[in-house]
This record gives sequence, structure tokens and C-alpha cells, in this order.
Amino acid sequence: MAGSAMRTAAAGTDPELACPVSPVVDIVFSRWTTPVLWTLHTYGRQRFVELQRRIGGVTPKVLTQRLRQLERDGLVVRTYHPEVPPRVEYEISELGLSLAPLFAHLSEWAAAHLGEVERARRAYDEDPAR
Repeated sequence: MAGSAMRTAAAGTDPELACPVSPVVDIVFSRWTTPVLWTLHTYGRQRFVELQRRIGGVTPKVLTQRLRQLERDGLVVRTYHPEVPPRVEYEISELGLSLAPLFAHLSEWAAAHLGEVERARRAYDEDPAR
């Protein structure tokens, strides 16, 4: 009982204790992370421009920031080729590849349930009591 009370008190002050997957969600599911990882996993090693074109809608500044963060987190590998002009390529790391089953499950869930989510949203939005 005392241990449970301690965990409850700690969970009230530390969000990671309340939900231990929060750090993973923050890393993997921030705005442009999922499209970057999905694209690198699907198409392999790419240059910046190729990646930006495949993702679409992301600015160069934001893509640069996201790639740096993913490199820092160990999910993406950046390779610099000292040529003229210099060439930089990005690829998903082994750690990033380990997320593939998670993305596969999320893709399956989306295929099975997004229709339900849309119906629930419509019902909620059309409810005159709201």
C-alpha cells in the first residue's frame, strides 16, 4: 500500500511515471518525425531535397531541425560526403528501424478504425446539444 501511494504521489508530479510511454510519444510522434522516419524506411537513404520532396509541406528550416533532432536521438544517420559540391545523405538507423513494428501496428489500427473515428467526430459535431 505504501509503495502504491508513493507511485501515485510521484505520478502526480512526474508525467513520465504517470505514463511511461510519454517520452517515446514525444520523440516519435512529434509533427514531422513520423513522415521523416516513414519516408526513410520506405525509400532508403536520401538526400535532403529528395526527402523534402517526398514528404511535402515541410519547410527546409523545419526539416533541418527535425533531422538534427532525429540524428541526436539516434534514429537517423547523417552521412557527409566531402565532395564538390558537398553531398549529405540521411538514412534510418538500426534504432529507427526497430520502430517499424510499431508503425505497422499503427497502420493496421488506422486502416481498421479511422472510419469509426470519423463517424464519431461527425456525430459529435452534429449533436445539437453540444
